[in-house]
Amino acid sequence: MPIHIELVTQEAKIFDEPEADIVIVPAVEGEMGVLPNHAPVLTTLSFGELVVRKGEAEERFAIYGGVVDVRPDKVVVLADLAESSYALDLEKAQEARERARMILEEGPPGADNRHAELELRRANLAVRISQKVRGRGSMLRIVEEDAEEI
Repeated sequence: MPIHIELVTQEAKIFDEPEADIVIVPAVEGEMGVLPNHAPVLTTLSFGELVVRKGEAEERFAIYGGVVDVRPDKVVVLADLAESSYALDLEKAQEARERARMILEEGPPGADNRHAELELRRANLAVRISQKVRGRGSMLRIVEEDAEEI
């Protein structure tokens, strides 16, 4: 019996797979593996990597906070921000990481650096996921509404 996974942000439904085998969620408490018939759980998400596996294929997403609602037959991820591993640009992420590091090293202390710290966390996650998926096969299920944009 498979599990249905939906990944949604405020802007759009990012991903929808009705027959996943396992979903690995970056929960605040740590990574959480979700299999079909999982006990219901509602928890917050951390910055991290969401992995959806179906057979030998997998899809990866960079998740930047949010909540996840786990039910026995469905996982709904309501992300603050999410990017598919296919949409991540390794070169741009590395540039953003260097800019953020420079700002943190040279910039004003304290609260003014919060934005740079957040950008650095996002860039580090994007770089890590981009490097991980290079050369790997993966499933890509584009939501029909978004297919015309690609």
